[in-house]
Amino acid sequence: MSYRQLTEGQRYQISALLSEEFSQREIARKLNIAPSTVHRELRRNNNLCGSYDPQKAQERTLKRRSKPKPKRVCENTRNAVELMLEMDWSPEQVSAVCTRIGYPVSHEWIYKYVLADFHGGGGLFTHLRHRLRRYKKRLHKQRGRILGRRSIHDRPAIIDDRERYGDWEIDTVIGKRGTGAIVTLLERKSRFYLVKKVTSKHADAVADATIEMLQPFKALVHSITADNGLEFADHERIAEELDTDVYFADPYASYQRGANENANGLLRQYVPKGTDLRTVTNKLMAKYQQRLNLRPRKTLGFIQPDIIFKEQLQQAMSECCSY
Repeated sequence: MSYRQLTEGQRYQISALLSEEFSQREIARKLNIAPSTVHRELRRNNNLCGSYDPQKAQERTLKRRSKPKPKRVCENTRNAVELMLEMDWSPEQVSAVCTRIGYPVSHEWIYKYVLADFHGGGGLFTHLRHRLRRYKKRLHKQRGRILGRRSIHDRPAIIDDRERYGDWEIDTVIGKRGTGAIVTLLERKSRFYLVKKVTSKHADAVADATIEMLQPFKALVHSITADNGLEFADHERIAEELDTDVYFADPYASYQRGANENANGLLRQYVPKGTDLRTVTNKLMAKYQQRLNLRPRKTLGFIQPDIIFKEQLQQAMSECCSY
């Protein structure tokens, strides 16, 4: 079994299973991870009293990741690579010459360097003979090229501080290849969770599902925050239909939508990775959604998200009718 870093959702699942006195090996089996991964997680993130707090474990992990890593390729090497690329040399030619002059670097690293430059708006790729054809798939799946996107850093502080109800996070959960996906939405303050199966991750299908799920709760839809997946490219239609604002998190910063990521981890209890979504009916999806919304949450003082959200929705609709 290959090593994979734990997600925030998996950490909450570990905490829940520990409270039910499951062994480390049983937890690993339920989460489909190696027992050594569970052992390492508890060894690194247990408190002094021996208890495991998933929130603090996630914070420690993010802090470790944020520490600067040593640069493996020096600036002189990067300058040499850029100079040779601008002379229209191929990555293989650049690699060979760099090695000869004392700046060893692989052609694979050069392709990745050009790809990173492309993501940053650079033009090094224009000097390649095949314009990154080898990486065409990656280019079409690249992040941060959604037209009209608004950065998460433009969000009002009231959203970051969870001072109001009606701010949502959106994501997709993927099933077995070719069997569709699940669009998930989570209201940040109440943790109220919505799920809907779609046949594909195409932007129009995701937008249709999003609008359908949130339309009944339109009075409590002030904002939606997504990642940079191209499945959210139709965000302007979502914003118009729901009269809301759509923001996008930074690339590779899932922690900026941590509540939704956590809920998706809980959904995996019912829809494990690799599930053929053709076998999961809409009726079952509704059942899973209800179970998660009726589950008491520690962060809410062990009150159910369903109760909190629907109380706020009723209040918001009453205020709308009074005008």
